[in-house]
Amino acid sequence: MINRKLLIEKAFEAQKFCYTPYSKFNVGAALLCDNGDIYTGCNIENAAYTPTNCAERTAFFKAISEGQKNFTAIAVVGNKEGLNPGEGDFCAPCAVCRQVMAEFCDLKTFKVIIAKSTEEYLEYSLEEILPLAFTGKDLDK
Repeated sequence: MINRKLLIEKAFEAQKFCYTPYSKFNVGAALLCDNGDIYTGCNIENAAYTPTNCAERTAFFKAISEGQKNFTAIAVVGNKEGLNPGEGDFCAPCAVCRQVMAEFCDLKTFKVIIAKSTEEYLEYSLEEILPLAFTGKDLDK
């Protein structure tokens, strides 16, 4: 059972820790594991840009580095610095984050929740936001 409101609240809490001196665009993520644990992440920018890490990947890497490998859902929130929940727009995961999700999550059952607030959100399966995904199964062909 996914407590969407709690997951979105955790994503907004994580957003407070963003390091975004260049874009001033803050993203928070909350990743729900099968066992009920929640790992959060924020985006962390770098002046060289390519070392920047997205909130979603931060949450995944934290969870994986602590032995978690089974995931149910992720909530993602994002908006310009200074905006309150509900004032921004929906912030979907980038393609790199979607690919990381495909490495560790079931395309059909893993849920991606993108939210403006705890009341206003959209929910998709990973398969819906990453059609024709390339996964480890493709390497076995």
